[in-house]
Amino acid sequence: MDQKNETAVLYFILKGISDVPKLQPLVFSLVLLIYHITFGGNVTILLLVFLDSELHTPMYFFLCNLSVLDILSTTVTLHKVLSITGHSIISFTGCMLQMSIFSWLSGNELILLTAMSYDRYVAICNPLRYTMVMSSRLCVALASFCWVISLLQILPAVVLLSRLTCYTSHVIDHFFCDIMPLIDLSCSDTSVLQLLIFTEGALLSTFTPFLLTFISYVFIISTIVRIQSSNGRSKAFYTCSSHLTVVALHYSSLVCQYLTPVGTIAANKFLALLNTAVVPMLNPVIYSLKNKDVKSAVQRKRQYFTTRFSHSQIFGLKDQILL
Repeated sequence: MDQKNETAVLYFILKGISDVPKLQPLVFSLVLLIYHITFGGNVTILLLVFLDSELHTPMYFFLCNLSVLDILSTTVTLHKVLSITGHSIISFTGCMLQMSIFSWLSGNELILLTAMSYDRYVAICNPLRYTMVMSSRLCVALASFCWVISLLQILPAVVLLSRLTCYTSHVIDHFFCDIMPLIDLSCSDTSVLQLLIFTEGALLSTFTPFLLTFISYVFIISTIVRIQSSNGRSKAFYTCSSHLTVVALHYSSLVCQYLTPVGTIAANKFLALLNTAVVPMLNPVIYSLKNKDVKSAVQRKRQYFTTRFSHSQIFGLKDQILL
C-alpha cells in the first residue's frame, strides 16, 4: 500500500454536481427550483391534511410521514449544493452526520412505503374491516416502527465507517456525503463494512420492504381482478394507483443508482440527484394529480378562503359606509 497517499482527514471537500464553472450557475438554479417545488409541494400536503378533517385517514397519515421524510432528505442532501456554487467544505463529523441522516431517512422511506402498501391491502382486500384494523393506535405504531427500525439498521454501519482511520484523499467527487464514495476513498480495511452494507442495506433495508410490498400488491391485484363490475375494478385500482406509482418510482431510481453497472462519475451524480431530489419532488405531484380526495380538499379550502375573504371585504365596506 502506498503510505504517502494515506491521510487522516478532519474535513472533506464536496466537488458538487458539476466541475464546469460555466454550468454551476445553471445547476444551482435548477437545484434551487427543484428544492422549492419539493418543499412547497410537501408542505402543501401537510397543511391540507392538517386543515381538512376529511383527510384524517390512515392513508393520509402515512402520506404526511412521507412528506416529512422528503423535506428532510432533500434538505440534508442539497443544503451544501445550495450554499455556494463551487466546492463545499464539510467537517468529518458533519460528513458522518449527513451520511447517517440520509441513510436513516432513505431506509425509513422504504419501510414506510411498505406500511402504506399494507394500508392499501386492508382497504381493498378487507374493506368492511378497514376502520377496525387500521386504527389510530396501529397507524401510530407502524409509523413509529418505521422511524425506529430504520435508525437501528444504519447504526452499525455508521459506527464502523466513523472508525475508519485514513483516506486516500479529502476530496469527495459527489454533492453530499454518501456511504459508497466514502468507502471508495478509505485506505482502511472495509471488507466487514461492505459485507454489513450488503446484508443490512441491500437485503434487510431494501429487498425485504420490496418483497413485502410486492406480496401486498399480489393480493391487491388478485382481489381487483375478481371484482365483477368494471366500474368497481376501476375504483379499487384508483385507490392504490398513486401509491403504486410512487413505489415504482422509488425502487426504479434505487436500482438505477446502486444496482446498475458502474458508469461515469457524472452519470452516478445524475442518478443520485434523481433519487435524492427529483423523486421527492414528484411524490406530492403524483398524489395531487392522481388523487380525487386531494383535489377535493384543495377545492374546499379554496372556496372557504375565497368566501371568507369576500365576506371580510363586504363587512369592511359596510363599516366604511356606516362611518
